[in-house]
Amino acid sequence: MAKATNYVSKDADEQGIIHWTDEENAIWQELITRQLACIKDKACDEFVEGLEKLQLPTDRIPQLGDVSKVLQETTGWQCHQVPALIGFGEFFRLLSEKKFPVATFIRTREELDYLQEPDIFHEIFGHCPLLTNPAFADFTEAYGKLGLNASKEDRVFLARLYWFTIEFGLLDTEQGLRIYGGGILSSPGETKYALEEPSVERKKLDVVDVFRTPYRIDIMQPIYFMLNKVSDLNKLRALDIMALLAEAKALGLHQPKFPPKEKKAS
Repeated sequence: MAKATNYVSKDADEQGIIHWTDEENAIWQELITRQLACIKDKACDEFVEGLEKLQLPTDRIPQLGDVSKVLQETTGWQCHQVPALIGFGEFFRLLSEKKFPVATFIRTREELDYLQEPDIFHEIFGHCPLLTNPAFADFTEAYGKLGLNASKEDRVFLARLYWFTIEFGLLDTEQGLRIYGGGILSSPGETKYALEEPSVERKKLDVVDVFRTPYRIDIMQPIYFMLNKVSDLNKLRALDIMALLAEAKALGLHQPKFPPKEKKAS
């Protein structure tokens, strides 16, 4: 996770306030207005309920303290300001302490549709609404504790579980497919692709299967895993995740359903 970044997070002042520019606030307004329209009838009910609780402003970037106040009142979580990218160890530690890492920068207009680094829009809009949901919040905390005590090798496997649930998870509901993964919910392209692309494989979530499935962060996903409802995360949390991880390691990885990433010319 700790790789080179083109972005620099903004520091808060002594009162905990981050001073955003008019342009940065305008970018937030454009992003949230577009995405609210995009996910209508596509986001899961729990996400919509979380949005109602957070009451995120549409005309400016919210202050972390305002978001944290709602999270604290609902599930005991809070936002935690971090530099643009952090290492696995710090990431797991923060989650284990019910602190959700938020990089305090927002993408530029040149990267409005897609950026590989999680910015404040992705973190606040994509993830924080569901952190008001107990099942999602408890699963995220338990995941952090698992990662904190895992070996470096096992953390690579655990990253796939986060990717295919918290970032790119789908629900197979009676009303049809719905989204709960923040990586989809914060992206107009991925929202449409995940639900409508006919070539995509959508599978019932099996933890061993997830651990064996490679992914790339810079492409639309060829595979999505589905739960039936967000509260199914409670069942996942009750499993012996590390025993399932060991089983997946013994079986080996599936063949990737995507081409290898092209190496940049030196």
